[in-house]
Amino acid sequence: MIDDALVPPLDEDIPLPASATVALPELSPQEELDMRVRTIKLISDLTGAAIVPDDGNIQEAEQLARQMIENPEMRPDFATYPNETIAYLAGMVSQMNHQIVGELSDLKLYVVNKLVFEVEHAKDSKSRIAALAKLGEIDGVDAFKRRSEVTMKVQPIEEVEKELLDVLQVIENVEYKKISGEPTAVSPE
Repeated sequence: MIDDALVPPLDEDIPLPASATVALPELSPQEELDMRVRTIKLISDLTGAAIVPDDGNIQEAEQLARQMIENPEMRPDFATYPNETIAYLAGMVSQMNHQIVGELSDLKLYVVNKLVFEVEHAKDSKSRIAALAKLGEIDGVDAFKRRSEVTMKVQPIEEVEKELLDVLQVIENVEYKKISGEPTAVSPE
């Protein structure tokens, strides 16, 4: 007989799913891989059995990673792979997904600092000039950026119409003189 103290109270009106598959939410390949790796790690820790991939597992994981990179829509069936392959694959993915810097401004500062270091410690002038050129191209430094100015003149519509009519009159006069054979002299305006 079961001791009532060990049985938790059950709600009678909550339906159970038909299977565990139905109960689980749809996971992305990354989420599924993370879930499987946590499970593999937990089982390894509980049993004390180390997960050590061999050369075949490594090759299989690298091939699977290439396939996933080439086709991001691919949904691999991770259940068909051994735990060692999945663990190695997860390690590869976590290394590639690791964010090196928190902000892009930190990365820009790092690049600027490294270029300044290279300028100051270059062994020859060619390396120093190359580092200075890269430093000058950085957004914000803009030492080599070509600039062009555009001046906009705002005029009332009446003035624009008058200028257009004047230009059309000059063109009309030139065309008339070409047709009639008269010598043309266009004044620059």
